[in-house]
Amino acid sequence: MSSGPAAPVAPRLEEALRPFVGGDLPVRLKAWDDSTAGPVDAPLVVLNSPDAVRRLVWRPGELGAAQAYVTGELDVPGDLDHALTHAFAVARERGLSSGRPSLTALRTALRTALDLGALGLPPAAPRSQAKVRGRLHSQLRDREAISFHYDLSNEFYELILEPQMAYSCGYHSSPEQPLEEAQFAKLSLVCRKLGLEPGMTFLDIGCGWGSLSLHAAEHFGAQVTGITIAAEQKRFIDARIRERGLEDRVTIKLCDYRDSVGEYDAVGSLEMGEHVGQGNYPTYASVLKRSVKPGGRVLVQQMSRAGKWPGGGPFIENFIAPDMHMRPVGETVGFLEAAGLEVRDVHGLREHYVLTVAGWLENFHRNRDRLVALMGEEVVRVWELYLVGGSMAFRDGRMGVDQILMVRPGGQHTLPWVRDW
Repeated sequence: MSSGPAAPVAPRLEEALRPFVGGDLPVRLKAWDDSTAGPVDAPLVVLNSPDAVRRLVWRPGELGAAQAYVTGELDVPGDLDHALTHAFAVARERGLSSGRPSLTALRTALRTALDLGALGLPPAAPRSQAKVRGRLHSQLRDREAISFHYDLSNEFYELILEPQMAYSCGYHSSPEQPLEEAQFAKLSLVCRKLGLEPGMTFLDIGCGWGSLSLHAAEHFGAQVTGITIAAEQKRFIDARIRERGLEDRVTIKLCDYRDSVGEYDAVGSLEMGEHVGQGNYPTYASVLKRSVKPGGRVLVQQMSRAGKWPGGGPFIENFIAPDMHMRPVGETVGFLEAAGLEVRDVHGLREHYVLTVAGWLENFHRNRDRLVALMGEEVVRVWELYLVGGSMAFRDGRMGVDQILMVRPGGQHTLPWVRDW
C-alpha cells in the first residue's frame, strides 16, 4: 500500500520554527523541494539542501546560518541588507534575544529535522572558516590570525578598496564624495592631527598596505617607518615605495609591535588596536608611549563595540578576524591613560564608516565576477556577508570608530590652542 507523497518541507519547517521565531515566520521560506511558507511580501530565504538545517541543528543561531550561507546551502536572492535589517527588526520586536524554547519545542524541531533527513554528523566547517592555533595572542598565533585575513590576496583587496589601499574608515565631507577622495582626506587629517612636517620621524604601527606611510612621506615630507606582520602587505608596499622613488623616506619592517624599537617624533596606528586582544592592550598602549618622544603626538583610530560579542560575533570571529577584541571607547581611553599618555581629543566617525563600506560594496559588486574567478564563490560570499553586516552595525550604532589623539607627557608639545583640523 503506498504511503502517498511526502508532505511539503517548508510548511513543516515553519511549524517547527514557530517557538524559535516567536510566531509566524519573518521571512518567505523556499525549501529544496520547491515548497514555500511564510509571508509572500517578506524577504525570500532559500534552503538549497537539508545540510542547511543540519548546520543549524549543530550550530544554532548566527554561526550555523553563516556557514550555510557561505557554502550556498542557504541563499538570500534579494537585497541582503534589506533581508538582514528586516530579520533584526523582527527579533527586536519579538524579544528573541531573551528566553529559551521549551524542551517540547526542541524535541519537535529535532523530530522534524530527522524526518527531513537533516540529522546526522555535523557538517564539516567551510573551507573559508579560520583555523588558528596556539596560545591566544602569542606572536605565532597573532601572525596566523593576521595572515588569515590580510594575506588573502593583494589583488583581491585591490578590487574592493580604492587606489590608495586604505583599509580603514574614510573621512567623508558628504555622502556623494568619492571614496578615494574621502580616504585621501582621512590620511591628511591624521597627518595634520599628528603635526607632521618635513623631516619629522613617524612610526606607523600596523601599516596595512602602506596608505598612511606613503601619504605621510609624499604629502607631509615625513621620514616613515611602517611595521606589519603580514608578509604580503610588506611585499606590496615595498613595490609601491620603489615605484614612487620613496626608498629614502619610507622603510617597512616585518615586525611585531611588541618588538618595535626606537623613539619617533609621532606615532600613528589605524584600526590595528582591535587585533591585539584585551589582555595585551596595556602592552600595546605602553608601546605607543615608549615609541614617541616626550611631547610627541600619538593617534589611534580604532573601532568600538559594547555588549556580548567584543570580537564582533560568531561570524566575524570565525570567518574574518579571529581573536579580535573591541570595547567601548571609554574603556580604551582608560587603557591609554593608564599607560601614561595624555588624551587630548576623541573624534567619533561612526557615520563615516557607513559611507566607506558603501564605497567598498560598490567596488565589490562591480568586480564580483573577477573576485569569484580569483578566490572562489565561497570566499566572495563570506565577504558579501561581512561588508553588508559591517555597514549595518555602524549604521545602527552597534559599532563605532574613533580617532584618539594623545600626547606623551614630559616635553613641550606643539598642539594648537584652537583645533585647526
